[in-house]
Amino acid sequence: MEKGKTENRIAAVTRTTKETDISLTLNLDGSGQVQIDTGIGFFDHMLDGFARHGLFDLAVTVKGDLEVDTHHTVEDTGIVLGNAIRQAVGDKAGIVRYGFRILPMDDALVLCALDLCGRPYLAYDLKLNREKTGDLETEMVREFFYAVSYGAAMNLHIKQMDGNNTHHIIEGAFKAFGKALDEATRRDERILGVLSTKGSL
Repeated sequence: MEKGKTENRIAAVTRTTKETDISLTLNLDGSGQVQIDTGIGFFDHMLDGFARHGLFDLAVTVKGDLEVDTHHTVEDTGIVLGNAIRQAVGDKAGIVRYGFRILPMDDALVLCALDLCGRPYLAYDLKLNREKTGDLETEMVREFFYAVSYGAAMNLHIKQMDGNNTHHIIEGAFKAFGKALDEATRRDERILGVLSTKGSL
């Protein structure tokens, strides 16, 4: 069935440690409405692109130890977002399961392919030639997607096919991820139960 034709799939997740305090709500059947405050401007911008282009409603509030660096805030947000994805898709009955997108972002061309298979795995190949973009350490992009893939128990591949501008490459990755996840979570009335020869995911 098309998005919005059945009850919305929504998950609300909180996580509090000595390093971060996170509250996140995700609606897989939204329209791209966002309310994001992680304390890291560039990271907010990337999460906004992910949600708007995936047509997810996403609300995120993070209070992290940014006086240290961005590591705990970004990684823990990835964990919580991954958990929310896993909870929102539920038993995965009737969903397409696989998603794929090659997305152009000016000079950058980024591929994202994923499988909501219940088995975490990340293959990551972005060539980022700056240490920071805005206030985000670029090495944290991989840590974010790693945390999402394990929190969601998804097989996630992100590969740069072209590009030199670090901002464009990262933004292309987040938007491609949103589009691929939107595809993977879509319902298809032809699918009875889960799309797996094992009978479960």
